[in-house]
This record gives sequence, C-alpha cells and structure tokens, in this order.
Amino acid sequence: MPQAEQVNSMFASIAGRYDLANRTLSLGIDNYWRHVLVKGVKARKPSVVADLATGSGDVAIALRKGLPESTNVEGLDFCEPMLEQAREKAQTKKIPAQNLNFRVGDCLNLPLEDNSVDVLTIAFGLRNFEDREKGLKEMLRVRKPNGGTLHILAHTRPDFWFRPFYYLYLTAILPTATKLQPGHASAYQYLCDTIEAFPNKESLSKDILQAGYSKVSSQGLTASIVAIHTAEK
Repeated sequence: MPQAEQVNSMFASIAGRYDLANRTLSLGIDNYWRHVLVKGVKARKPSVVADLATGSGDVAIALRKGLPESTNVEGLDFCEPMLEQAREKAQTKKIPAQNLNFRVGDCLNLPLEDNSVDVLTIAFGLRNFEDREKGLKEMLRVRKPNGGTLHILAHTRPDFWFRPFYYLYLTAILPTATKLQPGHASAYQYLCDTIEAFPNKESLSKDILQAGYSKVSSQGLTASIVAIHTAEK
C-alpha cells in the first residue's frame, strides 16, 4: 500500500496538471465514467452526498450539476493544493459556494459524524489508501444505516479480449507519454503503476464485504478497464 505522506506530496506536486493527467490516462473517456457514476447516485435520491478523495473536484462538481439543488454535496481530500484546484474550478463554472463545499478530510479519519451521509462516492482514490480496509470501514461508519450507499469508481482488470491492447497501452504508450512531462514523470508513473496493481472486480468486491458491507455489485465500463462498485450497509 502507498504511504500517505508520499501520496500527499506527489499529488501536491502535480495539482496544477492533474486534470491533464486524467485526460491523458483515460483518453478523455473519464467524462463518460463520471456521467454513469452520477446517474447511479441520482437514482438513490440522496439528501447528503460526500465525494471522497475529491482531488480537483470533477466528481463533486458533476454531482452538484446532476443532483437537485436541495442536495448537500461536499468534496473532501487530504491534499490542500488539490482542493485549491477544485475550488477554482467550481468558481470558474459559477457554482455557488453554498451549494458545494470543499474541505480537508482524510479518508482514514473522516471529519464526518456517524451515520450522517446518504451516499459516498470515491473515484480513483481507493488505490492511494495506505490501509484500504480501514478506509472502507471508515466510509461504512459515516453512511446512514437505511439506504446509505457507497459508490466506488476504480480501474480494474479489463475484459479478456481487450487485455492485450490495454496492457500494451499501460506498459509502452503511457510511460512514453509521462516522459513528456518534465519534473513530474515519476508522479505520472505512479498513477500508471497503481492502475496495474489494483485488484480486479471480484477481489475488490470481497474486500468490500470483508470490511462489513452487506451487499455489493459491480458494473464494468469501457471493456471493464474501470468498474463502479455499489455497496450497501
């Protein structure tokens, strides 16, 4: 598992270019993945939503746009430079501050009350946890017991037919692309490495259930290079 201080430092170093890294790694398909994530959250009709490891705020902003104004949406991240990017982006998109709040929050020790959140989302952040089981249990703690859900968007092992193309992309094309970012190549290489090391859909589902969740389902997207896991308390 990655070390929290190193992860924080790494993301702080690329905060200004994080969105570019995301678009490069996903070839721009991440917009579609967020759309599917928000659609799943909207179906739950939540009153309180927390987006964890919110980074530059893409998911939190998409949630704010896709959910009723009465829904309380909050984005939390333990890297302040990333939160600065999120706040600036929300301001650029003219989203009122009272409708979307960004603040510092460590996923292993969330600044949220027990049973206080209807829906938790986390996109591509679980791979950075120093202790994945502890993080999953912490999310379980803050979710409301009746109908509260956790939605995890994460990379996973792609469908069998697509694996040769995908791993060629990860091992040959992306490393070359990262070298074009002077001073940040190691940070982008970390993102590539954690994609390869992350568990597949079945393994992550087992981890989620082991952490105390009662039910979990997964939906593969784009030949299952990513999946959305939805877990219930």
